[in-house]
Amino acid sequence: MRLGFFGAAGEVTGSCTLVEAGDTRFLVDCGMFQGGPEARSKNLKALNFGFDVRKIDFVLLTHAHIDHSGLLPRLAVLGYKGPIYATPATIDLLEVLLPDSAHIQEKEAEWQLRHRHRRGAGERGVGAPLYTIAQAQAVLGQLRPVAYGAPIRPADGVAVSFHDAGHILGSAWLEVTVTSEGRPRKLVFSGDLGMPGRPVLRDPETVIPSADVLLIESTYGDRLHRALPETEDEIVAAFARTRAAHGNLVIPSFAVGRTQEIIYLLADLVRRQRIAPLKVYVDSPMADAATRITLAHPELLDGETRELIAWQQAHPEKMKLEFVADVEASKALNDIRSGAVIISASGMCEAGRIKYHLRENLPRSECSILITGFQAAGTLGRRLVDGARLVRIFGQPVPVRSRIYTVGGLSAHADQAALLGWLGGFHEPPGHTFVVHGEASAAEHFASAIEQRLGWKTVSRPQPGEYFSF
Repeated sequence: MRLGFFGAAGEVTGSCTLVEAGDTRFLVDCGMFQGGPEARSKNLKALNFGFDVRKIDFVLLTHAHIDHSGLLPRLAVLGYKGPIYATPATIDLLEVLLPDSAHIQEKEAEWQLRHRHRRGAGERGVGAPLYTIAQAQAVLGQLRPVAYGAPIRPADGVAVSFHDAGHILGSAWLEVTVTSEGRPRKLVFSGDLGMPGRPVLRDPETVIPSADVLLIESTYGDRLHRALPETEDEIVAAFARTRAAHGNLVIPSFAVGRTQEIIYLLADLVRRQRIAPLKVYVDSPMADAATRITLAHPELLDGETRELIAWQQAHPEKMKLEFVADVEASKALNDIRSGAVIISASGMCEAGRIKYHLRENLPRSECSILITGFQAAGTLGRRLVDGARLVRIFGQPVPVRSRIYTVGGLSAHADQAALLGWLGGFHEPPGHTFVVHGEASAAEHFASAIEQRLGWKTVSRPQPGEYFSF
């Protein structure tokens, strides 16, 4: 049996692992690289390097985030015709996320073309989208639903179970048993793991008897998140400062998971009278759709969230939510000079409507930007977090005069303590542990923590394109 690492090795995005056992070949995740200018070239090469996509038998998908699912349409374009297994909620989200990803790529390509024409340049150098909306919609027909805890056999000698990872709606860690040459071997893929004890979703399942091979994420493997009460204090302070300065509060947010958690926290703070009643604009059609999908799966929500939903429905005047779908209504938000709370995608400020709101509000000292999630290296969000005083948006320089708040306690990813706690669910150390889905320093720190605190001996940090045989 061989494992090939074609993404999220030494970095956070682009999750894609190839498993080869006898005549069977399958992928776990097929994610898009996100971040700086090199991300596009990585995406173009990712599925042409090292293996023939036409020989893949099936794909297992841990969850719907684009850095785990975003190259599925490209996989199909290059010849993959087989099934893609995921939880029902993940499939619901992909019906929104993948066409939206294609739409963003098409619009970015159109913008590049117009920009070059304005400069008197030709079309050379303008890249085509990785895939079109039609191609994204076509791959949805290859999705196959799998319930938590309901084993499937996608191929001879392969058994798979999905378990709740508590990361986003429908997220899963995978238990895969592969029998090759008469020998069964168990592989566990963590996908992305959520923080226990956080609102909205249920906690990750933690009982894992054993594994021959484990792949564990390490996004925050080198740090601890702030406690939730401290995070709430930071949000309250950002609201108080912005209201006193008569500015707007802009919150870049991932449409899936993070937006719903922010809505929960704001409503809960209003309910507890820590902030005054307010109106929140959610300027993201995808976030609107993701919120509706979340409400359609109450069985995946924790008890506190179901109680808060009931309170919000009984007191709609306390926190008024307006989901902004129309483009003209989105533009009109930029005419509001004071008192607006705008949640908009994308969460790393790289695409979508958030860029317009940042362009309008970053130069205004009375405004505030609340960064609530991980910002990959090379992204606009990362530059803001790192203290840039001038950024470029749509090719134009934009001064940064607004207050930048970085709230570290809202991550959908487990921190180091939670990751080690999840690993504590193993009754015995895995035969081999691979630390993935983390920037190099985070992965290195977490690998050391596993060795020193848990006493596990065989821990590796794979590199892109590297294979391991067992």
